[in-house]
Amino acid sequence: MNIKFKNIYVVWIGVALAIIFIDLYLYFNVESLKRWFWAIIVVAINIGWAQFWVDFLRENKRQKEIELKFLEFIRNLVESVKSGVSIPKSVLQVADKDYGALSPYIKKLAYQIEWGIPMHNALLVFADDTENNVIKRSVSIMIEADQSGGNIGDILQSVSSSVVNIKKMKEERRSSISTQIVQGYLVFIMFIVIMLVLQVTLFPKLDGLSAGLSSSSSVLGIQTGEGEKANLDFIFFMLLLVQGFFDGLVIGKFSEGSIKNGLIHSLILMTMSALIITTVKGGI
Repeated sequence: MNIKFKNIYVVWIGVALAIIFIDLYLYFNVESLKRWFWAIIVVAINIGWAQFWVDFLRENKRQKEIELKFLEFIRNLVESVKSGVSIPKSVLQVADKDYGALSPYIKKLAYQIEWGIPMHNALLVFADDTENNVIKRSVSIMIEADQSGGNIGDILQSVSSSVVNIKKMKEERRSSISTQIVQGYLVFIMFIVIMLVLQVTLFPKLDGLSAGLSSSSSVLGIQTGEGEKANLDFIFFMLLLVQGFFDGLVIGKFSEGSIKNGLIHSLILMTMSALIITTVKGGI
């Protein structure tokens, strides 16, 4: 999957930067809005890369449609070949049908055949243009089987069955893992709640207790050493982001079989945790 950089990305990045500059101005000039500073930063960052993720999801949807239409294309080829028509002529016959997102690639394949380009070369170009792994594997099988002298009708039938089985396995895995995905999100939300409880209620009480012990020690004449206090709030905030990132990758790998798709879940979990923490606490 290849998403090219577009001018619209620059527009949204510019909007995000403008929001950040306005947020900085308000932070230094409007006291009552200081607690929303980090929450607005998180929103601005997500606005900056929102269009990229929208295009990523659209491309995912398009690739799924391409796989579905490829199956329809193969079935039409099987019917044509079994009627006694050669593969090149079969492609030319079925190319005029509507295959949705796959139509431009099939029409290009038909044009290449008309121009006299060898069938195998045209199929390889077709597979590379779609940038779809299922189609690339299927075309590779078709070419290798044809070169070894197999019956092309049987080969196409086998490819069709293979594509159907792959789609069934993907759907079964997605449906079987959906409950675990929900559980993963719920567990992460509980993790956020626990972190908030620790930072908002428990740690302030411990700080007060340690302050009381220090004052008591000084009254009794006991000297206590003072060192730098670790910034636990920042540590826990980074811990949540790291946890959300890797949880998302795991969810994507289980549900879609791809770490690249897991980045969407990582983005959702990291954004959710950052927004909740910065909104509830008024900072990191």
